[in-house]
Amino acid sequence: MFKNFQILIFVCIAQFAEAQNTVGLLEYSSEENYSEGYNLIYPHYQANAYLLNACGEIVHQWIGPEEYRNHNTCYIQENGDLIRTLRRDVGFAPIWSDIGETLIECRNWNDSLKWSFSFLNETSRLHHDIEPTPQGTVLLISWDHYSVEEAKAFGRDSSLMLQEAFSPDKIIEYDPSVDSIIWEWKAWDHLVQDRNSELPNYGVIKDHPRRIDINYENNQGRADWMHVNSIDYNPILDQIMINVPTFNEIWIIDHSTTTEEAKSSSGGNAGQGGDLLWRWGNPQAFGRGTTEDQQLFFQHDALWALDYLSEDQTDFGNISIFNNIKEEAHSYVGMIAPSFDTLSQRYLLSSDSIFLPQDFYYEWSHPEADVIYSTGLSSVQVLPNNNKLICSGRNGITVELSPEEEIVWMYKTPFRNGFRVEQGSDIVNNDNLTFRMRRYSPQYTAFDNKDLEPIEYLELNPDESWCNRLLDTNDLTVSPFTITQYGNEYLLIDNPLNQNYPVVLFDILGNHIYKDVFRTGQTKLDISQLETGIYILTFQDFKAYRFIKLN
Repeated sequence: MFKNFQILIFVCIAQFAEAQNTVGLLEYSSEENYSEGYNLIYPHYQANAYLLNACGEIVHQWIGPEEYRNHNTCYIQENGDLIRTLRRDVGFAPIWSDIGETLIECRNWNDSLKWSFSFLNETSRLHHDIEPTPQGTVLLISWDHYSVEEAKAFGRDSSLMLQEAFSPDKIIEYDPSVDSIIWEWKAWDHLVQDRNSELPNYGVIKDHPRRIDINYENNQGRADWMHVNSIDYNPILDQIMINVPTFNEIWIIDHSTTTEEAKSSSGGNAGQGGDLLWRWGNPQAFGRGTTEDQQLFFQHDALWALDYLSEDQTDFGNISIFNNIKEEAHSYVGMIAPSFDTLSQRYLLSSDSIFLPQDFYYEWSHPEADVIYSTGLSSVQVLPNNNKLICSGRNGITVELSPEEEIVWMYKTPFRNGFRVEQGSDIVNNDNLTFRMRRYSPQYTAFDNKDLEPIEYLELNPDESWCNRLLDTNDLTVSPFTITQYGNEYLLIDNPLNQNYPVVLFDILGNHIYKDVFRTGQTKLDISQLETGIYILTFQDFKAYRFIKLN
């Protein structure tokens, strides 16, 4: 259940120094609370992929070709290979896009090219995300291009198409060992419409919750109708999950089908062919429920919690999601536990044909506006110690959140428009777009017998002592001051020492607010003029205090 933040004061594990990083590592509470591992980051507007340690030092990197730039995602394979997406401007592309060709490539640990694959023609273009499978294949998202006339002939309302195309998505599976597409699923094959009873796809969506309403519209009539932005594979269930933000839904489909079965409503482990096995987040998209039932809002990174987790962990096998626009200036992280019948291989519906569950079993949002808030991009990953790694894409801030909802690690991508920046740089939204961050366990087989000694910090001109200074604060003692917060007006500090004691106030991102002194006895610290957010009082020799200022 989501825990509401109350007006409170609690001990901050990390001591903030007088000078605070503005990019790179911002907070690191302790090595014990941090879920050990290496962070893979792939910032936008450039083509290099970086593997970082907890301090933000580069331990390995893959250099991208100069003519290309990042196309969102990359993955490290068990053998140490990197599979990534790239894109370049070729002047014109037949499929709607802000850029032309998209390329998938695989490079070994030493950065040598092993294979590449491009899929750009009159009806197809790769976009957004990929998913390598244990079988050595790669699942890819592609637009599936149709003319306005073709869409109208299939029951699409012409008033809903404001561009010269209609491009739902399809999933293809590429096998690099044979350099061929070996499997395909197309949304087009599972569309339903209630406008023309003479067409073969006629039906009322309310009566067909496993199909897709061709006249559901939530993307301003663009050809990019579904805008699928993530794909994941569950090898235990042999199922594929795609994230469909313009429907405010997550969909699961059966991968055990043949390509022919995937076109139909029969076949596969669940016997339902390529129809949707499960959909969740917005029942209105299939004619059920109301606005009150909507749970997802242009969400990103639907991911099964499987990597490095044991089966006895609460989150194992469930779904994590970054819920981008649930509230103004606040994104949410959610965990979902679908109701699945292993005997029938089917997901369960409620009595009114809405897919279960009814709600998240866990939700979290940062109490300070705009810290973890992004209208696009972003990711969340459940870690082996039950922490969650949360990346807010537009401001490039990634936090690690403990089960007690304490931020134990915080990092800010040190890039501006594809170029590394110096420590101390002022980075604003969209300067350092970061589609996601993924953490890999130190025991991951890709790292066997590999040199992971630090090369350099990702940011330029780094403060090389900062990480150690954060960790050294574990030896600090709790301060002797008693601090009581009176609403949003002031803090009352009781100083039992026989001396005045200096204090420095920072906001959560390390911006210096002001200095003051705790006098012997009582001091009233005015906070009425502070903006809403989290603040840290720091003092030499003692652990810091954190407090929240609300509206």
